[in-house]
Amino acid sequence: MDFVLSDEQRMLADSLRRRVGEFWTLSRRRRARTEAALDADAWSALAELGVLGLTISPDHEGYGEDPASLLPVHVELGRGLVAEPVIPSAVIAATVLAQAGNHDAQARWLPGIASGEAILTLAYLEPGRRYAVRPASTHAKRGASGWVLDGEKSAVWHGGAATAWIVSAADEAGETVLLMVPRDTPGVAVLDTPTLDATRAARLTLTGVQLDDSALLAHGHAADTAIEAGLHWGIAALCAHAAGAMEQLLAMTVDYLRTRKQFNQPLAAFQALQHKLADMAIAKELALSMAYVAVAALTEPDATERRRRISAAKIEAARAGRLVGQLAVQLHGGMGMTDELEVGDYFKRLTAVDLVLGDTAHHYAQMAALPLEVPDPGRGTADTKDPTTERTAPTTTASTTTTSTTTAGKERTA
Repeated sequence: MDFVLSDEQRMLADSLRRRVGEFWTLSRRRRARTEAALDADAWSALAELGVLGLTISPDHEGYGEDPASLLPVHVELGRGLVAEPVIPSAVIAATVLAQAGNHDAQARWLPGIASGEAILTLAYLEPGRRYAVRPASTHAKRGASGWVLDGEKSAVWHGGAATAWIVSAADEAGETVLLMVPRDTPGVAVLDTPTLDATRAARLTLTGVQLDDSALLAHGHAADTAIEAGLHWGIAALCAHAAGAMEQLLAMTVDYLRTRKQFNQPLAAFQALQHKLADMAIAKELALSMAYVAVAALTEPDATERRRRISAAKIEAARAGRLVGQLAVQLHGGMGMTDELEVGDYFKRLTAVDLVLGDTAHHYAQMAALPLEVPDPGRGTADTKDPTTERTAPTTTASTTTTSTTTAGKERTA
């Protein structure tokens, strides 16, 4: 994949950077984090810039851009800490819909996603099951005229703002079904809550939800494949978002050290602090490079290699984000701990990046479950069953996670 930006991508990134800088100011972000409702003006601005329909097919009023376009767009969104549901709706949900193969649902919902009139989110996580993807406690049974849905979904990213939810459930045979549940469907209760980084998440309680046959998006292996594709696209966009946030946080820290003085010289003149800035810059570049890897992996035909690259990129984005955030707070001194500066906002977002779409422990487990042998290039494994869909990352503290992963790394090296 060629990562030299085209003229169109460069112009879009430049326009987006200007618009984000003008619109997503500190005062606006602080005001938005106290409000549960979606900022309609901000959402309309993203639609006008073409962000929401970026990768949606022109047949459904999108722009039909390839995965490489995700990188410059989401780097700029991360630079401005844009908190609107671009990744949950315009990336994850749009990809799931496109992969599911229900043409009627695509014609109904994809144009609305591209225009900003519809917001869709994927509801796949369940209480007490960490990051397990395959549904277990949410059940879909055949009814007289369609489907009956019961269960609970947790941590639905921007679920409170959704026009409809794409809900995964297990049928009587234990196979995955994907069902479209409009917001006004009777039997759905929504608990919307703020998150660490000023975004939103919701818990859905589904009680005897009646859906007709047209709500079925995919069934069985097709449903599992669509969910995995949506999550992979979401992770790639999230890695780019994190790289943009790190880039802006590094620039803010450099500017602060050049401005503040100690012993009649700027803090940036002290070599020890320069070394910290160098560590931040290296971590940011590694994260950006892995974001490129994640975007490239979206077109990788070998399923095992694609999963390995996506998980590796997510692990590096989380590691680098935590390092850059911690050093930025430290280099700002006491001011870095206050709510007055933007440093804390960026640190919170980068901390949340590790928790969304699978944390570091989960993705280490994903990679550990993949086969080690190099597949035959002529054979491919695009249709290989995902060995990790049933695997749940162990619940550990930060200290035990670090110890277990380090030990595993030593054993693998040995």
